[in-house]
This record gives sequence, structure tokens and C-alpha cells, in this order.
Amino acid sequence: MQAAPPVRATAIPSFTDALRAVESLLMSGGQRTARRNAWTSVLEDRRRAKDRVEAQRVLDQAATLTS
Repeated sequence: MQAAPPVRATAIPSFTDALRAVESLLMSGGQRTARRNAWTSVLEDRRRAKDRVEAQRVLDQAATLTS
């Protein structure tokens, strides 16, 4: 009886990794940096908007309690 051959696991790249690979082929370094900075800004804007909504909810709740 022979031993089974060793199994090699190769990681399948994520969709994000694949997009970054395509991006690196198509864009120069400066454009990649600008694009990533822009995306970081979008995420930060979304976080701030979420915080504003939460703060408004808390203020509205406090106003109804004091009325």
C-alpha cells in the first residue's frame, strides 16, 4: 500500500487581490496612490455620516425625554 501523495494547498487570490493586480498593470504608481487615497476618503466620509446620524438620533432621544 502506497502513501497518498502530499496535498499542496495554493491560496486562491481574493477578488480584491485580483483587482489590485489588474490595477497595477494598468496604472502608474501615482495614479494607484491617488485612487487609494480617494477610496480612503470615501470610507472616512461614510464613517462620519454614520456618526452624524447616530449623534442626531441621540439628540432627538434626549429632546423627547426632556419635553
